[in-house]
Amino acid sequence: MTPPTIRGSGNGPTDSLVGQGGGDAAPEPGAPAVSGFEQGADVRGRTIGLLAGDGNFPLMFAREARARGCRIVAVAHRGETSPELEKEVDSIVWVRVGQLGRIIRTFRRAGVDCAVMAGGINKVRSLASLRPDFRGLMFLRRVVRLGDDAILRALAEELEGENIRVVSSTLFLERLLARSGRMAGPLPSRQALEDIRLGCRVLAALGALDVGQTVVVERGVVLAIEAIEGTDETLRRASRLGRGGAVLVKAAKQGQDLRFDLPAVGPATIETMATARAGVLAIEAGRTLVLDADRSFELADRYGISIVGCTASGAVAGLSDD
Repeated sequence: MTPPTIRGSGNGPTDSLVGQGGGDAAPEPGAPAVSGFEQGADVRGRTIGLLAGDGNFPLMFAREARARGCRIVAVAHRGETSPELEKEVDSIVWVRVGQLGRIIRTFRRAGVDCAVMAGGINKVRSLASLRPDFRGLMFLRRVVRLGDDAILRALAEELEGENIRVVSSTLFLERLLARSGRMAGPLPSRQALEDIRLGCRVLAALGALDVGQTVVVERGVVLAIEAIEGTDETLRRASRLGRGGAVLVKAAKQGQDLRFDLPAVGPATIETMATARAGVLAIEAGRTLVLDADRSFELADRYGISIVGCTASGAVAGLSDD
């Protein structure tokens, strides 16, 4: 696995995992259907590889896939992936960050022909735990100067070169995607709506540079932009500069490969926002995961934090003028 690697939890220095309805996830617009996973297809007996990072998302995916009759072969990362995953999968192999050759061998021996990347790898911690095998070392030599999204694309190409297709991490879990409009908490103020638009403009400008997916804005002033430290630390840094009531905006990068690296929020995000005295969480509808939505919305209501789903330009359905 690559050291800067996969997103999923969205709450720490990771390389990144509520909508209406449920059922099988539809392919991304313009993307070909994944053979055997079309809407309503019988997937019982299919074997799926799970490339697991940290957080709850790998566990959620494994549970949902197995409930549909799939067999899950997991590759988990030592020091990152929860040991609880062992209870949710059919087989599991533990690897160090960078052991790409072992990942591929594990999947091929298990007959895996499609795989999902779910969860995050802590960028800072991964540098200390990096133990590449020969194939991982060759891979790192090629991608070391690339950004996060480019590295993930390159990793997907490595797997697909071995006839292991990388499919969307929202497979079976499309219902976790944020919906448009207000989802929890009080109505945001007019100033907050303007800050959401500003935050989205900043993220759009930074997308081509493959910088973070999070920006914090307060009363028209950008307090912090996510770098290697992750969402939580970005919020804490912003709290030392603002006066309270800041807006946290989180959105996918322009041109991002939506099979992986989707921004994600959850209860830990809301708890950190409350500590940082932030007042509004704006996430891109249809392109951001809300993990443990019931708990997240409960906390938002308790702390008086607004959660809204916005467009890439920052418009909020039912609240913005457009």
